[in-house]
Amino acid sequence: MAEKKNILTYAGLTKLEEELQDLKVNKRSEVAQKIKEAREQGDLSENAEYDAAKDEQRDIEARIEEIEKILKNAEVVDEDDVDTKTINVGCKVRVLDKEYDEELEFKIVGSTEASSLNGMISNESPLGSALIGKKVGNVVSVETQDGVVKYKVLAIERVN
Repeated sequence: MAEKKNILTYAGLTKLEEELQDLKVNKRSEVAQKIKEAREQGDLSENAEYDAAKDEQRDIEARIEEIEKILKNAEVVDEDDVDTKTINVGCKVRVLDKEYDEELEFKIVGSTEASSLNGMISNESPLGSALIGKKVGNVVSVETQDGVVKYKVLAIERVN
């Protein structure tokens, strides 16, 4: 079975590369120093600092492995090539929530970058997948836990 492609914007790719660099260069050496200092305290069987440092080291290595896997299968969307006639990953979309008569703005990103608190929704989310391929003026219906919500597409723009 082929690995799933991780769709990223250029900004998302850069952020992951910076995090990976920080983890490998800074965090690894910081935790190694903590482990060294904890070892110097003597008995490791009841050393909470040593256990905490080893846990932190395990978390850092897991995150490094996760980022490397994401980057290995990354497909970067060139936001300069984004078509503003139809919604796709890399677009900023303004919609009207028909029920609440409220305008909302989202950036459509790959699932790796999604952050609803920052207005970045995944192309795989119910709303994101409903919006993909739509044009200004289209109305989409999205199934939610509270029922069906309708959104009208008001504008599509490039992010930058």
